[in-house]
Amino acid sequence: MTQRPKGLSAYIAVTAAYWAFMLTDGALRMLVLLHFHTMGFSPVQLAYLFVLYEIAGIVTNLTAGWIAARFGLTSTLYAGLGLQVLALLAMTQIDPNWTIGASVAFVMMVQGASGVAKDLAKMSSKSSVKLLAPTEGGGLFRWVAILTGSKNAVKGLGFLLGAAMLATLGFMMAILVMAAVLAIILIAIIVFMPPGLPKGRKGTKFSEVFSKSANVNWLSAARVFLFGARDVWFVVGIPIYFYAVLSDGTEEGNRAAFFMIGTFMAVWVILYGAVQASAPKILRASERTEGDLIRAARSWAATLFCVPAALTLAALLSSGPQAWLTVALVLGLLVFGVIFAVNSALHSYLILAFTKSERVTMDVGFYYMANATGRLVGTVLSGFTYQVAGLPLVLGTAALMVALAALTSGKLTDQTTEAYT
Repeated sequence: MTQRPKGLSAYIAVTAAYWAFMLTDGALRMLVLLHFHTMGFSPVQLAYLFVLYEIAGIVTNLTAGWIAARFGLTSTLYAGLGLQVLALLAMTQIDPNWTIGASVAFVMMVQGASGVAKDLAKMSSKSSVKLLAPTEGGGLFRWVAILTGSKNAVKGLGFLLGAAMLATLGFMMAILVMAAVLAIILIAIIVFMPPGLPKGRKGTKFSEVFSKSANVNWLSAARVFLFGARDVWFVVGIPIYFYAVLSDGTEEGNRAAFFMIGTFMAVWVILYGAVQASAPKILRASERTEGDLIRAARSWAATLFCVPAALTLAALLSSGPQAWLTVALVLGLLVFGVIFAVNSALHSYLILAFTKSERVTMDVGFYYMANATGRLVGTVLSGFTYQVAGLPLVLGTAALMVALAALTSGKLTDQTTEAYT
């Protein structure tokens, strides 16, 4: 009988908790986007709804790495799940009689709390892989790819779930159902969490969250541009374009549009997650050195640039929303998702390869602070570029950011030639 890997039980528990969280995170994003779009929010106002969510991620990731190092990974995991339950319950208090300005401000604050929750849970889950994964046979890349890929597939299901619940249960009931289910899962995780995660160490200084490794810093910079490139079209631009194409403005038309947009976003994220989980096989990671994988990060980013560049040209050649352009966008963005997933999986592996076990939570926190910064930039630009010049500027901005990701990835060096100080 094959021996069960040490730490596997804790890894499974952490992954299950992260799945539950990301299901509600994806559903909440789709609920908020579509519900408030039908209430008359402009693209820029819709982007504002998610701005504090991303700002919170920047601050949270810096502090969460230190908190986990000081108090233990389970503390930040439980805090993330609990805060998400509270954020969902708070969202039910919005009043349809409020002005748009008041609604935007309130939802921004609730989304900010949800952003804190998400990054507490993410940092805990990703850091645990470094500590629990087997070191032989490419185990680290394999375990982090499974966690990250499955998380994104579950988040994709959350997009579909959110759109479906909005069309069937309505906004308030959908939020309440998610809060109740997540609360039950949190209680189960607290009761049944197996041993295996570190308890924290006293004397950890907050200043330690800032990495002295050039590789960690360059990789974090590449992460800013990579995720900015995705969110510049993903958050507002493409969903609102699809809504304009698919809905005739009636209640039935809106319902059909919700399902189709939610389905596309879900399929995109599920495909992205499936490719992420398969990235070690796609890259033949077990047969390649760390230096090979560092060079692959740059070449895959350069390949990714071609997709938004081609879609930008297609949008410029179109006189407006047309059937051929919509088909080109669907196919092109699915291709983008496949290549983007390999890029993202490489980054998720490399940050864990570059860091050391004693400071993994702080390096991972710093790295995901950069991730949140990219998402913030992409979110703001998504609403702004779509409102200013429509789809061509959205896609052109995405292409520029991918090019910057490729350039910064080129600054990474083989770990064997860099002394970690």
